[in-house]
Amino acid sequence: MFERFTDRARRVVVLAQEEAKMLNHNYIGTEHILLGLIHEGEGVAAKALESLGISLDAVREQVQDIIGQGQQQPTGHIPFTPRAKKVLELSLREALQLGHNYIGTEHILLGLIREGEGVAAQVLVKLGADLNKVRQQVIQLLSGYQGKEPAGVATGAGEQAQGTAQGGSQVLDQFGRNLTQAARDNKLDPVIGREKEIERVMQILSRRSKNNPVLIGEPGVGKTAVVEGLAQAIVKGDVPETLKDKQLYSLDLGSLIAGSRYRGDFEERLKKVTKEIRTRGDIIVFIDEIHTLVGAGAAEGAIDAASILKPLLARGELQTIGATTLDEYRKHFEKDAALERRFQPIQVAEPSLPHAINILKGLRDRYEAHHKVQITDGAIVAAANLADRYVSDRFLPDKA
Repeated sequence: MFERFTDRARRVVVLAQEEAKMLNHNYIGTEHILLGLIHEGEGVAAKALESLGISLDAVREQVQDIIGQGQQQPTGHIPFTPRAKKVLELSLREALQLGHNYIGTEHILLGLIREGEGVAAQVLVKLGADLNKVRQQVIQLLSGYQGKEPAGVATGAGEQAQGTAQGGSQVLDQFGRNLTQAARDNKLDPVIGREKEIERVMQILSRRSKNNPVLIGEPGVGKTAVVEGLAQAIVKGDVPETLKDKQLYSLDLGSLIAGSRYRGDFEERLKKVTKEIRTRGDIIVFIDEIHTLVGAGAAEGAIDAASILKPLLARGELQTIGATTLDEYRKHFEKDAALERRFQPIQVAEPSLPHAINILKGLRDRYEAHHKVQITDGAIVAAANLADRYVSDRFLPDKA
C-alpha cells in the first residue's frame, strides 16, 4: 500500500513517528497521524484543517490532555495501533472511491474522519470541528486544488467526490434506494421477531466467498422486512466487523430496464452500476424479485442481467441479497445451476398467529399515525384471526 503514497503522504507518516517520540509514546495512533497531517503544512489535508482554524499547538494540547505524556522516549521501530492501520486502509478505500490511483494527505484525513472513533476524531470534535464539515472542506479543496499533489485531482474528480461525500453515489441513487440512509433517518418500519433470519443473512454475508444470500418465502411473509432489519442493525452497529460501515442499496431493476430502447443500453447501465459498486467496495445490493434478473433486458441478441452479474458474484466483487418466492426460485434458479451455486438460500417461513399479532402490535403506531385513528388490541387480534381463517390466497402478516 505504501508504494501508492505520495511524497507528502509518506512525510506525514514520518512526522507522525516524530510526534509519537516527542510525546514519549511507544506506538503511532490516529492522534499522531493527525499531528503529522498538520505538521506537514502544505498538503490538501493541512490546508483543509488550517481553514477550519485547527492549529498544531491546539491539537498537541488536546492529545496531552486526553492521553498524557509517556514516561520515557521509545527507541527503535514504533508500531502502528490497529486503529491507525485501519485509517490507512480506509485512506486507500477513499482514494479508490474518488477515482485516484495514489494516496495523498487528503485521503489519509478522509480515512481518519471515516474511522470516526479514534483519539484524532475526539480531538477534532473537542476543537469544535464538525467531522462532516472537515470532509466537505477536503472535497471542496480537491475540486479546485491546483497544488503540487499529483495530477488527476482535477475538477471532475472533485465533483465526483462531492457525490460520494454524503455516502451517496450518482448512479446507484438513480437506480436504487439507500436503505442504510433510510434506516438512519428512521424511515423504515421496525422489524419484529426475525432475528434468526437476520443473523443468518449476516453469517452468509461475512463469508469470504459464496457470500450472497437469497431469501425464499411466500409473498407477504416479510422477506423485504428482513433486509430492512439488516439495514437497521448496520446503523446501530449490531453487526460483525466485516459489515460495519457498509451501505445497503435496494436496486430497482425496473428503472434500469425502463427506456433502454436500443441493444446494449441496458448492459451499459448495469455495467455503470457494477463499476460503481466495485470502486466503492462498501456496498451490498438488495434485489427484490431477483428471478427477474434471468432474462432481464435480454432483447434479441443481447445478454441478460444474470450473465453480466454471474462472474462478479463468483469473484465476490458484488455482494447481493436476493428475495424471491419458492415457485420462482424453482422455475428460474434450479434450472440455471450456475446461478443457483452463487446464491445461498434462506427460507423465510410464514409467521405463526401469535408472532403475526406481535408484528402488528409493533407496527400499530405507524398505522395509527397514517390513518389518524386509534387501534385497540382487540382489533389487532381480530384482524389476525379473521385473516388467518378466511383469506386463504395470501400470507401472514401481510393479509392481517
